[in-house]
Amino acid sequence: MMATEVIKTAETANLEVFSATLQELAAHDRDILVVTSDSRGSGKLGPFGVKFPDQIIEVGIAEQNLVGVAAGLASMGKKAFAVSPACFLTARSLEQIKNDVAYSDNPVKLIGISAGVSYGALGTTHHSLHDYAVLRAINNITIIAPADNFETAEAIRQAAETESPVYIRFGKKGMPDNLSRQISEFRIGKGRVVREGGDLTFVATGEAVLPCVKAADLLEQTYNVRCKVISMHTIKPLDEALLFETAGNNQPIITVEEHSVNGGLGEAVASFLFQKGFRNSFKIVALPDEHTVSGSQTEIFEHYGISEKGLVQTALSLIQP
Repeated sequence: MMATEVIKTAETANLEVFSATLQELAAHDRDILVVTSDSRGSGKLGPFGVKFPDQIIEVGIAEQNLVGVAAGLASMGKKAFAVSPACFLTARSLEQIKNDVAYSDNPVKLIGISAGVSYGALGTTHHSLHDYAVLRAINNITIIAPADNFETAEAIRQAAETESPVYIRFGKKGMPDNLSRQISEFRIGKGRVVREGGDLTFVATGEAVLPCVKAADLLEQTYNVRCKVISMHTIKPLDEALLFETAGNNQPIITVEEHSVNGGLGEAVASFLFQKGFRNSFKIVALPDEHTVSGSQTEIFEHYGISEKGLVQTALSLIQP
């Protein structure tokens, strides 16, 4: 299947796939419990609640309680999924994530919904551009941002069996079923190459992978520039082996994320590569350290260059300085 054909099938939000996958798992495992903070609707958990009313707990708009309750359930052997908007989950209840979950080694699955700039026009109070940074600084927690429906389903299945804390971030936009041109596996902690190419590499995560794929297609068709695209769905721990192999050709690397330029995927990749002695041309594409503009996710992406057109221009500036 050609890349353009894959992209045209983008209809299902990763959150919908998350809910459907959780329902599949809960049907065979009564230890799976969902805890929500008045986010049953926005988390697409209405059908889950109807099918499994004894496996869902509503704590109301109380994110600190949400994490505390989930940690308690996990400490008793339950597979607890704590679902709340990412902007509040990773700010208001950060202390509970740090102490009750990570420090206490309770295998809670923290699900940050409507992440990044998914809330668009609601503005900075509802944007989640800090979550990678704050959680990367906490020991004993895995950070995942699936790029497509395939990665989402696999991340939930594998996280459910993981006996350590996990944070998984989802946006609201309809996404492709699978961004890869060929069959590829998903493993937490291992990046996924969704496009091959040797002239430049995009390393992206979450919903920022799709514009990289579109940019890679345009660069190949228009400029004969072949780009590798890596879905670095697991931000922590990073797939250092894949980064080491990729940087070995000395070609430019661009990281792309729906997060602040500070403390996210880009700085993690740069830190690793620089300390290993690589000197590839390098650019972080993310949201700058400023008050974020308001608008739809698409408008905000275009404003900050996290778009097909913007990424093509960034790539060409590194290849043809």
